[in-house]
Amino acid sequence: MIKSRTTQLIFQTVYCTLGLVGSIACLGIFDNVNLFRWDFYVYFTNISNFLCIGVMLAALIQTARKKEDSYVTTAPALKFIGMLGILLTFLVFNLMLAGADGRDPLANWRVGSILFHVVLPVMYIADWFLFYERKKVKWYYPVASIAFPLVYVIFLLIQAIILKFDSSILIPTTTTPLIYPYFFVNLDKQGVSGVLMWVGILSVAFVIVGFVFFGIDNILKKN
Repeated sequence: MIKSRTTQLIFQTVYCTLGLVGSIACLGIFDNVNLFRWDFYVYFTNISNFLCIGVMLAALIQTARKKEDSYVTTAPALKFIGMLGILLTFLVFNLMLAGADGRDPLANWRVGSILFHVVLPVMYIADWFLFYERKKVKWYYPVASIAFPLVYVIFLLIQAIILKFDSSILIPTTTTPLIYPYFFVNLDKQGVSGVLMWVGILSVAFVIVGFVFFGIDNILKKN
């Protein structure tokens, strides 16, 4: 683990800078400076990245204020939850969505997509391995972290209710319903049982991966 304040400052500054670029990109400004992507809030990709950027920004401020070399200690629970969320973003996109039928392959190479789906997730997880002290993850972190994706699904449900489950309202420039930004939450195609199945699968995966990191945290401490 790296205690160097200077190294931490450089890493965190680079991350936050790239995070700012990615945030601007997800608003559609790079595609058309006059077209604001108001639908950015429906994507778990953006929500998970915003959480991670917020945690990293808080860590940068803490690091800038401290005088000596030491481990990063900023919001360990949020750090862990953000790490699982961003890992879910990384895996679901690269394994399931990037090559989905009907998706323009060139869209995967846009600045925002590369930053939010690959670069920032890898950097965020690397930050936990490099700068956070080991054996600090509590056993309940993996269980508590499941609240993040569940709250997101509940949010989508509330939006769908408000919009009266009108799937004719599309995300701009796509054929994707605003209320169903991902296929696994699409009630029209998956049905209630299908959506519940996917939510269950992803939730269980979330907890399992969480305990994997919990185990890694303890194993690395022993070494």
